[in-house]
Amino acid sequence: MLPTGKTAKQGKRGILERLDAGEIVIGDGGFVFALEKRGYVKAGPWTPEATVEHPEAVRQLHREFLRAGSSVLQTFTFYASEDKLENRGNYVAEKITCQKVNEAACDIAREVANEGDALVAGGVSQTPSYLNCKDKAEVKAVFRQQLDIFMKKNVDFLIAEYFEHVEEAVWAVEVLKESGKPVAATMCIGPEGDMHGIPPGQCAVQLVKAGASIVGVNCHFDPDTSLETVKLMKEGLQAAKLKAHLMSQPLAFHTPDCGKQGFIDLPEFPFALEPRIVSRWDVQNYARKAYDLGIRYIGGCCGFEPYHIRAIAEELAPERGFLPEASEKHGSWGNSLSMHTKPWVRARYVCLMDSTPTYSSQKLILVHAADWLN
Repeated sequence: MLPTGKTAKQGKRGILERLDAGEIVIGDGGFVFALEKRGYVKAGPWTPEATVEHPEAVRQLHREFLRAGSSVLQTFTFYASEDKLENRGNYVAEKITCQKVNEAACDIAREVANEGDALVAGGVSQTPSYLNCKDKAEVKAVFRQQLDIFMKKNVDFLIAEYFEHVEEAVWAVEVLKESGKPVAATMCIGPEGDMHGIPPGQCAVQLVKAGASIVGVNCHFDPDTSLETVKLMKEGLQAAKLKAHLMSQPLAFHTPDCGKQGFIDLPEFPFALEPRIVSRWDVQNYARKAYDLGIRYIGGCCGFEPYHIRAIAEELAPERGFLPEASEKHGSWGNSLSMHTKPWVRARYVCLMDSTPTYSSQKLILVHAADWLN
């Protein structure tokens, strides 16, 4: 049996120390979708004022991701730029302020991260300023406003995430690099590339040249599509003879039928996506494929709940050497069903496991109920 949690308390090492050592870093899941379902985020603006209005909800979700195995907790600062918080009549910039939202997000993430061995990542995302054709200096000033707060709160590293245009993502990376802290950059693109048609490989090259040490994708597409995109990024970096760590944080929805802009173009977006939710077994498959592709920062975005993150941690437990705390309440491959009251449920599946169970090495077989009736 693998131990639950780390067997010894270690001093926290930085994100690049972990990745350079070949460790698997497990990201967290999706906050805006999870908190919208719980009644703390409004669909449409998707802004994170819950950090001030309902800090207990944000804190609890962070804690569940940590318990599920996350080794990075991102500040809940998605769409927390000044221009987004005042966009289209949003009240947050005026009544709460950008500073308070971002500061509270940093404080909550740090509080929970200190309960374990997790790092805190301060995050920025695409801005209305760029989409409204503001110039480079104006867009960078928006990112810098958030960065000043992240520096004051001393986050461990920085992420530029959810960018549809590599030009804006590069500008974000350039600003975040001013901090002297490691920078990751992920784009919400598929295999077709960004919204100007720049291929994933070239996007990755531009991001690394701008200063990103970790590159990849997040959101908009399902795990399989996202891995296809990261593969193209990897090939682009190899062709350019550039090195960077790879990162993947896809949707927890099956989206094989979506177009270039991903799931936001689906008629079910955002209120009827539940039939598309990936199972925990799908996520274990995703984690194994990501690992085999050479990705070492593996997490999720919209739709990823703590049990999905636990599935990543369980799939990669043989490589990591331990299980997450949340696995104390989860029998591997459904083996806890052997404790069920109903014999036909106990009989449903038996997991044939070797000493290091993984998605690729397991087979679930149906067994006859009579074998379990006693």
